[in-house]
Amino acid sequence: MRTAVRPLAACLLLPILAFAGPLLAGEPSGTKDVEQLRNQLEELTKLVERMQKEHQEQVDQLQEQIEALKGQVPAPKEAEPGAQEVPADDEIARLRALAEGLAGPKKEEKPPEEITYKSRGLSLQQLNPEISVSGDLLAYYRDQEGTRQRSDVFLRGLELNFQSYLDPFSKLKATLHVHDDGEVHLEEAYYTHFTLIEGATLDLGRFRQSFGVVNRWHEDALDQVQYPLALQRIFGEEGLSQTGASIERAFPEWAGAHHGLVLQVTNTENEQLFDGDTLGVPSLLFHYKNYRDLSRDTYLEFGLSGLFGWNDKWDVQTAPDTVITEHDALGTRVFGADLSVLWEPADRALYRNIEWRSEVYVLNRDIVAPDGSGRDTINGWGAYTYLQSKVAQNLILGVRGDYYEPDSKDYAIQPDVSLVPLAYASDHPHRWQVGPYITWWQSEWVLFRTEYDYAWGSGMEEEEHMLWFQTIFAAGPHKHERY
Repeated sequence: MRTAVRPLAACLLLPILAFAGPLLAGEPSGTKDVEQLRNQLEELTKLVERMQKEHQEQVDQLQEQIEALKGQVPAPKEAEPGAQEVPADDEIARLRALAEGLAGPKKEEKPPEEITYKSRGLSLQQLNPEISVSGDLLAYYRDQEGTRQRSDVFLRGLELNFQSYLDPFSKLKATLHVHDDGEVHLEEAYYTHFTLIEGATLDLGRFRQSFGVVNRWHEDALDQVQYPLALQRIFGEEGLSQTGASIERAFPEWAGAHHGLVLQVTNTENEQLFDGDTLGVPSLLFHYKNYRDLSRDTYLEFGLSGLFGWNDKWDVQTAPDTVITEHDALGTRVFGADLSVLWEPADRALYRNIEWRSEVYVLNRDIVAPDGSGRDTINGWGAYTYLQSKVAQNLILGVRGDYYEPDSKDYAIQPDVSLVPLAYASDHPHRWQVGPYITWWQSEWVLFRTEYDYAWGSGMEEEEHMLWFQTIFAAGPHKHERY
């Protein structure tokens, strides 16, 4: 410990010696100064010796305390059976053994539980299908001669949509339509396979068929309140929906356009066209689509459609109270063409666009005349066109025009057999309809629509005025999906 004080004394003496060196070397100075310097050196030497002595006393006291503490440490207990022996000369081991003895017996550690992963980590929630719900509420006011009911409010339907990927290669989609009277109608339920046929998609089940454009859409996804007039009269109020298989194939770009083809083979459950099919011969449908970009902001799409089926049972009224059934397999054909143009500026797509869509339907159906006059053919056609524009992010203005012209047959309406709405007994029957509408999207879940339809013509229904109020609300991951 004394060695530690010597450097301290040296540090104190060095400055003094450095200052006093020149004086002791004989440099001119007074005797009084030399004597004063000697006195200071003597005092400093005494101070250093006193500090040295005090430091040594402190060191001795600390050493005594350490020895006393060593004597108070208890001797280690005898090792328990199975305990590790500690060498006497190993101070660290002895202290460790002492600490373990004070802590008590060591608790036995349980092995960690083994974690087992099942089903590739999928939870039950992930295995559930995605479910969406959409409601379609309608209110109307009607003004038509001969019609007593003027107004009504009803829930046209509540749709439950289910979707789920079954595996990396296939998907399931299903739609249940619940009417306001409680009746449940299966609108769609089909399985889609993406890789079974290279470059094509295969659908199996019940689906809305790809005839034109809007027939594929559900009612709550239409741009107007109802399906076009011609589509309702030829295919029925709910459109063309049957069960079978569908193959859709996209082809490489050619002549600046993208091409696609849909082929469908289905049963003949559509009552409007195939109510006389008892042989179960399937119907055939094709739809060709051509899509091209006219500019950065404008695209054009047109398509061609064809439907072919057969009927073999015909009701023939031979007398006022006598209806017989004849069997003769005859064909039914429906052809269609569609054209869509959309202008939507890329930098303002959320706020501005203009859309124009048109379709035409042509019916050619071979029949056995219900008056017993033999074979005949029904020809009818119809079309629609509409123009709408998004004038704000949530506001759409539009107008649609419809035309339908059925065939004219004297025997179209028999007492027990009728060909309406495919044929009428009047001369040159036809009907026009025009309907402006406003659609306001409150949010992406709710929309409101107001539409006024005015219909007139000749040889069919009376002139009609209809004012519609529609509310559509939806929830789920696939809300407002068209198909």
